[in-house]
Amino acid sequence: ISKQAHLLKTFEDVDDETRVQYEGFRPGMYVRLEIPSLPCEFVTNFDPHYPIIFGALGASEGNVGYLQMRLKKHRWHNRILKTRDPLILSLGWRRFQTIPLYHFEDHNGRHRLLKYTPQHMHCGATIWGPITPQGTGFLAVQSVAGTKTSFRIAATGVVLDLDNSVTIVKKLKLIGYPYKIYKNTSFIKGMFNTVLEVAKFEGASIRTVSGVRGQIKKALSTPAGAYRATFEDRLLMSDIVFLRSWYPVSVPQLYNPVTSLLMPAGQKDSWSGMRTVGQLKHDLGVRNKPNTDSLYKPVVRAQRHFKKLHIPRELQKALPFKSKPKQDQPKGKMPKDLQRPAVIREPHERKVAALLNALSTVHNYKSKKAHMAQHTKHKDFLRQRSKAEEDKLKRQKEAKKKLYRMMGQKEKKSQRSSLKGAPQDD
Repeated sequence: ISKQAHLLKTFEDVDDETRVQYEGFRPGMYVRLEIPSLPCEFVTNFDPHYPIIFGALGASEGNVGYLQMRLKKHRWHNRILKTRDPLILSLGWRRFQTIPLYHFEDHNGRHRLLKYTPQHMHCGATIWGPITPQGTGFLAVQSVAGTKTSFRIAATGVVLDLDNSVTIVKKLKLIGYPYKIYKNTSFIKGMFNTVLEVAKFEGASIRTVSGVRGQIKKALSTPAGAYRATFEDRLLMSDIVFLRSWYPVSVPQLYNPVTSLLMPAGQKDSWSGMRTVGQLKHDLGVRNKPNTDSLYKPVVRAQRHFKKLHIPRELQKALPFKSKPKQDQPKGKMPKDLQRPAVIREPHERKVAALLNALSTVHNYKSKKAHMAQHTKHKDFLRQRSKAEEDKLKRQKEAKKKLYRMMGQKEKKSQRSSLKGAPQDD
């Protein structure tokens, strides 16, 4: 840079027209631009007090196509973003409005459509917009009209890819109901409309709400859309069968540049493009009608009567006794004539019964007292016996120690005498 500045010092005394031909326009110089194919509103509504930024685009950046992006909702924006809501992106030199589809990549590589952006995570976004080099950052706002008290930047992100190689899919649940059941085979209706639709899904896995798995086998001629399926277990007529599938979603091709410079002077900050569904409903005073299937209702279930369990006789013989069905009939009420009559005692009999009751109480008390005394005596005996056993073991241990000590001394003595060569004593 210093070398270039030293070379340019030779042009300091030359006039501007000649100097521009050699070194080009210097920073800070006034230039005149000629722009072809400019809308007439830009000239008629020109405001010299409103700044205009000029930028240059590459040769390939004039085309429009699909862009794959990584996007994250800004932490200071007070609302999450909804799929298919229009968003204004500031990407490169352009500001334009488009309709993004948010998606998330599962572990198996499937790009699942998201209804809303995650709260504190990145997600993928696919838009229809101008071709921009990979790695270009962008920011998104929902409106550029007026001033907002809340935080305006809705999301930020970066461009990842420039093609439509990613197929975004959303979950589709098809529901059917059995109308004929033959053991583990069932005929299902209500899931498809034509035989051709069934043919596309032959071999697909299906499930019931109760968790029984099955497979679509073949379409039936009547009724239209019915098919034969096999399951792991026998179905009930009350079962609901569903097929979990994935449906590809197309990206809306909306590219609407922000043309705020074409508006009259004083209105350049009031440009408004396509409105969201929520804004349209608010402006038109349209209220959402609740889905009747989503409302809480009292659950009324009919009483179900199940068949009695029937166990074959051969199987009953092999069962253990506690698992065998008992054939005892419940006992009914005993008739009054067979019931035991109440006994009314005479005064003398009552006195005798009271005396016997008192004597039995005294006898029970004495026997309980004697039992407690015997128990205490037995505990003392056990304690004394355990103490005697401990003393005995202690004496035996001391005797063994004494014996082993004597045997060790004798052995040591014999070893010494053998070393000296003296005759050993027997």
